[in-house]
Amino acid sequence: MKRFFLFIGCLIITGSVFAQTYIGKQKDIDIILKNIEAFSTFYVGGDYENLAKSYTTDGKILPNGSDIIEGHENIANRFRVPEGVKILRHKVTPQEIRVVKKVAYDYGYYEGETQRQDGTTASWRGKYVIVWKKEQKDWKIYLDIWNRIND
Repeated sequence: MKRFFLFIGCLIITGSVFAQTYIGKQKDIDIILKNIEAFSTFYVGGDYENLAKSYTTDGKILPNGSDIIEGHENIANRFRVPEGVKILRHKVTPQEIRVVKKVAYDYGYYEGETQRQDGTTASWRGKYVIVWKKEQKDWKIYLDIWNRIND
């Protein structure tokens, strides 16, 4: 019986750690989720042009330890990895997405893996906040701030 209650307690704790809250029209939430997946696909595929187009024309990124970067070309260059380096995996897990009219925000965690020039790999993870703007019927990133979580 003790094991049963321990099991139930673990399920409750695990469920609350990975809980996601989505508030707003489901159609908008679905587009944002699709765009989050597309961003990861562009990054892993080295498609920096389309990655940069995930941002509004006045979009800005605020990477840790760096000045604010704006403009599609500058954003693409910030994400570009050096020759011989490859992003093997990139995943974003929103904890909350909230849509309010033509603006939305989401925050959560990201993780990934990079293959270095010498063939070794490095895993990384962090947390982020994104502010989205609705342009026509699509959602684009307006502000993007993130920082790594030290293991």
